[in-house]
Amino acid sequence: MKYRLAREKDSKYTVDEHALGDGARAIRVVRANAKKWGVDPDKIGIIGFSAGGEVAALAGTNYDADDASSSDPFARVSSRPSYMVPMYGALRSPKLVVTKDTPPAFLVHADDDALSAEMPANFYVKMKKAGVPCELHIYATGGHGFGMLERPLPVTQWPVRLMEWMRTTKFLR
Repeated sequence: MKYRLAREKDSKYTVDEHALGDGARAIRVVRANAKKWGVDPDKIGIIGFSAGGEVAALAGTNYDADDASSSDPFARVSSRPSYMVPMYGALRSPKLVVTKDTPPAFLVHADDDALSAEMPANFYVKMKKAGVPCELHIYATGGHGFGMLERPLPVTQWPVRLMEWMRTTKFLR
């Protein structure tokens, strides 16, 4: 996958076009190869951290259906993720339009992150209003970019919570 960073100094790329396009293409590549790779095509999600979290949310709210007549084999499959996990992303794009067809989401953020925890909270409210399953975890501390680092903080348990959510929602056995 080619991932073009839109907010790097002198970058000519945009989040809404290039980064989103890269995320959608990644979903399509996995879905198109699902049988060969032993992956369930109905359980392909997207996770992103920070800028990638924004891309994950955009991919979950701005996907398109397959184009069966396309000569591109990847365009013949949908770019809609089955679920999305936008980790501490800047969820403020006007393109983040939630509908009843938006895939379920698992949201994680730290309250002491410089990016306001109001963004995932507001996104959660939009998801609930649309009737889309969503789970939100806002930890008191963790800062930005906590990833999967082992530290003596509750935020380090987010992967366990994600696995529980994935089992509950049947995305994982």
